Amino acid sequence: MPHQRTLRLKCPMCKVEVKKGAPDFPFCSERCRLIDLGKWASGAYVITSPVTDIGDDALDEEKNS
Repeated sequence: MPHQRTLRLKCPMCKVEVKKGAPDFPFCSERCRLIDLGKWASGAYVITSPVTDIGDDALDEEKNS
Protein backbone atom coordinates (compact mmCIF):
# COMPACT_ATOMS: atom_id res chain seq x y z
CA MET A 1 0.00 0.00 0.00
CA PRO A 2 1.51 3.41 -0.97
CA HIS A 3 2.43 5.81 1.82
CA GLN A 4 0.16 8.84 1.92
CA ARG A 5 2.03 12.15 2.21
CA THR A 6 0.94 14.51 4.93
CA LEU A 7 1.37 18.20 4.46
CA ARG A 8 2.99 19.91 7.43
CA LEU A 9 1.86 23.49 7.68
CA LYS A 10 3.73 26.01 9.80
CA CYS A 11 2.64 29.31 11.33
CA PRO A 12 4.03 32.15 9.17
CA MET A 13 5.10 34.06 12.30
CA CYS A 14 6.71 31.57 14.70
CA LYS A 15 7.04 28.47 12.45
CA VAL A 16 5.19 26.14 14.87
CA GLU A 17 3.31 23.32 13.13
CA VAL A 18 -0.40 24.08 12.74
CA LYS A 19 -3.20 21.63 12.03
CA LYS A 20 -5.41 22.56 9.08
CA GLY A 21 -8.57 22.60 11.21
CA ALA A 22 -7.13 24.88 13.91
CA PRO A 23 -9.34 27.87 14.83
CA ASP A 24 -6.61 30.43 14.03
CA PHE A 25 -5.38 28.68 10.86
CA PRO A 26 -2.97 29.44 9.20
CA PHE A 27 -1.60 30.93 12.42
CA CYS A 28 -0.97 28.94 15.59
CA SER A 29 -2.59 31.49 17.92
CA GLU A 30 -4.42 34.79 18.16
CA ARG A 31 -1.10 36.41 19.14
CA CYS A 32 0.58 35.45 15.85
CA ARG A 33 -2.52 36.53 13.93
CA LEU A 34 -2.38 39.99 15.56
CA ILE A 35 1.36 40.34 14.95
CA ASP A 36 0.75 39.69 11.24
CA LEU A 37 -2.15 42.15 11.17
CA GLY A 38 0.05 44.78 12.82
CA LYS A 39 2.71 44.33 10.15
CA TRP A 40 0.12 44.86 7.42
CA ALA A 41 -1.29 47.93 9.19
CA SER A 42 2.14 49.51 9.73
CA GLY A 43 3.17 49.03 6.10
CA ALA A 44 5.87 46.44 6.83
CA TYR A 45 4.46 44.31 4.01
CA VAL A 46 4.48 45.99 0.60
CA ILE A 47 3.95 44.97 -2.99
CA THR A 48 7.21 45.80 -4.76
CA SER A 49 5.93 46.35 -8.28
CA PRO A 50 2.80 48.21 -9.36
CA VAL A 51 -0.16 46.08 -10.28
CA THR A 52 -1.73 47.10 -13.58
CA ASP A 53 -4.98 45.98 -15.07
CA ILE A 54 -4.85 44.98 -18.72
CA GLY A 55 -8.20 46.72 -19.20
CA ASP A 56 -6.69 50.05 -18.11
CA ASP A 57 -4.01 49.83 -20.81
CA ALA A 58 -6.62 49.15 -23.49
CA LEU A 59 -8.68 52.19 -22.39
CA ASP A 60 -5.60 54.43 -22.53
CA GLU A 61 -4.83 53.26 -26.08
CA GLU A 62 -8.43 53.97 -27.19
CA LYS A 63 -8.25 57.51 -25.77
CA ASN A 64 -4.99 58.20 -27.60
CA SER A 65 -6.32 56.94 -30.93
